Amino acid sequence: MKNHLSPDPAAAPSAVAPPGSALLYAATLAVALLALPALTGCADTGGIAPQARLRDTATLVAPGAPDVAVAPDWWRAFGDAQLDALVQQALDGNPGLRQAQARIARAEAFTHAARAALGPQVNASTDLMRQRYSENGPYPPGQAGSVLSIDTARLSGSWEIDFFGKNRAALESALGTARAARADADAARLLLAANVVHAYLQLARLQEQLQVAERTLAQRGEMLRLVRQRVSAGLDTRLELRQSEGALPEARQQIEALREQAALTRNALGALIAEPKTALALTPKALEAIKSEAIPAALPADLLGRRPDVAAARWRVEAATQDVAVARAQFYPNVSLTAFVGLASMGLDRFIEGGSREWGVGPALRLPIFDAGRLRANLAGKSADLDAAVESYNAALLDAVRDTADQLASSASVERQIAEQRQAGEAAESAYAIARKRYEAGLGSYLQVLSAETQVLAQRRQAVDLAARRLDTQAAVMRALGGGYAAS
Repeated sequence: MKNHLSPDPAAAPSAVAPPGSALLYAATLAVALLALPALTGCADTGGIAPQARLRDTATLVAPGAPDVAVAPDWWRAFGDAQLDALVQQALDGNPGLRQAQARIARAEAFTHAARAALGPQVNASTDLMRQRYSENGPYPPGQAGSVLSIDTARLSGSWEIDFFGKNRAALESALGTARAARADADAARLLLAANVVHAYLQLARLQEQLQVAERTLAQRGEMLRLVRQRVSAGLDTRLELRQSEGALPEARQQIEALREQAALTRNALGALIAEPKTALALTPKALEAIKSEAIPAALPADLLGRRPDVAAARWRVEAATQDVAVARAQFYPNVSLTAFVGLASMGLDRFIEGGSREWGVGPALRLPIFDAGRLRANLAGKSADLDAAVESYNAALLDAVRDTADQLASSASVERQIAEQRQAGEAAESAYAIARKRYEAGLGSYLQVLSAETQVLAQRRQAVDLAARRLDTQAAVMRALGGGYAAS
């Protein structure tokens, strides 16, 4: 604060406060505090309240369901060291996870800022100014036309008394947002690991499908050679010849399609692990060498508490609830205490004299009287945000139950399909073996052997797809069960 000379030096305020001034300040503060209950009557929040209700989780999961433990590094259960390294590489270097970490840091910074509002604020200031005063201005003799220094040094403080919990609610809102950000990061980590596993298993499937497709191409080439011999001998017509000729480009087209899918899968995997070159040089393990584990047949009882996406949605509800409390508290008085102490003088030579001391202390009370509906609109908006957060949470609950139920149903169905396919494959292999024995004994033609092999190759393609689906579904179940998530 800048202090100017008074026309009458005797009229300048004394550095020592009058004896009753401290009592006067205390009395003023007491009156202000006692008036708060009456002043709060000015708050008008009628007709504004959230409408949405949280879904009861007990109605979504049947009681008595089995408990299933999922390890945080669940992908290691596949027993593939190469896959483990790829997942770890993705978790260490994926830009999406780094963005999630940045969002956590931002949310925690807001939390620190909200916590700081609960405590007192202390500031220090110093002003040094050299000024010439106008001779024709409203300045007294001795100051008019002179050049003087205006010097101040002050230590000031303030403390907002949080009577109605506005700052505490703001802190709880910031904490909820930070916890939601951490849960979002865990959800992103889980999804990233699941996507890496999925891409790796797809690459392994395509690798084995290519082997079957290349054998199919060779087999069709042998069939074409035999059909040509039979046409030359008059045993077959050009119809059989043209059908056999058309089978070769069809097989080559299937091979090219598989190669395209493999290239796209490698590109996707390279983006996930942030190392495209590593994905291009990758040779996946054979599907039969990758371990599979038993999958539960029913939803676990604590499913909704172990999914990070559900936890994030619940924390957003908490943050939105506290935002409504902040908006409601803004209708009530704002009480704060301010104080300062320092030195002020006109002229640096008198700056450290005892008479240059100054101090001040007192309460401040602010109450909204008329704001043209701004506070009500803000409260209505925060209430709508809370409704949206609650419905988002309810949707997350329903989606979590559906997702897990879908994966468990797929897992059970794949196991049944594998059992049926195994029988069909054994029958095709047996027919192929009989055809070979008949051919070796001179009782059948080699064309019959190749025809029987066609069924064997078809069953092998199905076996590869089902083996990959079994492993992929296992990964999907682990993701749907929360991937070992535990709220920090």
